[in-house]
Amino acid sequence: MAWFKKEKKPRLPRHEKHEIPPDAWEKCDNCGHTDLREKFVRNLNVCPSCGFHRRIRASEYAAILLDEGTAEETEIEIRSTDPLGFPDYPARLKKATGSAGDGDAILTFTGQLGGMPVCLAVMDFAFMGGSMGSVVGEKIARLGQRAIERKYPLIIISASGGARMQEGVLSLMQMAKAAAILSQLSERRIPYVSILTNPTTGGVSASFSMLGDAILAEPGAVIGFAGPRVIKQTIGQELPEGFQTAEFLLEHGIVDSVVPRSELKRTVGQLLRHMSGKPASAGWTTS
Repeated sequence: MAWFKKEKKPRLPRHEKHEIPPDAWEKCDNCGHTDLREKFVRNLNVCPSCGFHRRIRASEYAAILLDEGTAEETEIEIRSTDPLGFPDYPARLKKATGSAGDGDAILTFTGQLGGMPVCLAVMDFAFMGGSMGSVVGEKIARLGQRAIERKYPLIIISASGGARMQEGVLSLMQMAKAAAILSQLSERRIPYVSILTNPTTGGVSASFSMLGDAILAEPGAVIGFAGPRVIKQTIGQELPEGFQTAEFLLEHGIVDSVVPRSELKRTVGQLLRHMSGKPASAGWTTS
């Protein structure tokens, strides 16, 4: 009897469309590999396909190097002024502060790295190309003085296009200022590790970034004083391919090691303990 029978209708498969927002994807500038932004972030903004080290912010470097919960920013009250009355400089500063969210092209911290107290300065290319002005030199000098007083190792991470033209000779004077405080650290045998990232050029490369007891560089970082075109016009010769990369400088003895971002904390910790003559603490971690 038909009314006791239940007709079986074919069940249609359910298709749920999962949409991923367009801004969830990131593309590698080097190889073009496209992946989820979250995957890049988990990989410390290193391309999972080709290993290209993307630029990151100063606060992100501090989070990578310093033990969780130990970072304390210093000299936050210092701000750039317009000592030379350079056209549009105040507006440029205001715009850079608004877009970068920082007071200037460098952040300074005290904290611990693997349980060892350290002083850390990190330049930020997002603020006017990481240009070195009076604030950058003053912050390095003050942090260096703090390192001397507390006998803490000093670490400086460089990312800069060079001296800040809007401050003229005052900017160039920061090269000597930073070098002077680093010489005091050297006299007191307090370790200083310099880490070069992409790019490290101009007056920064000609001063404190090249004065480390140990000089490390990230893979593929562009490091040099002047650009290839200027050098070629000056010396009138063809230049070797990739002569301003971290790998080329390692081959020619300018830097001591090229260190991937994922190994940076462990490598710096080992160097500082070796230079300080301190054994690894029980709480040492490579994370």
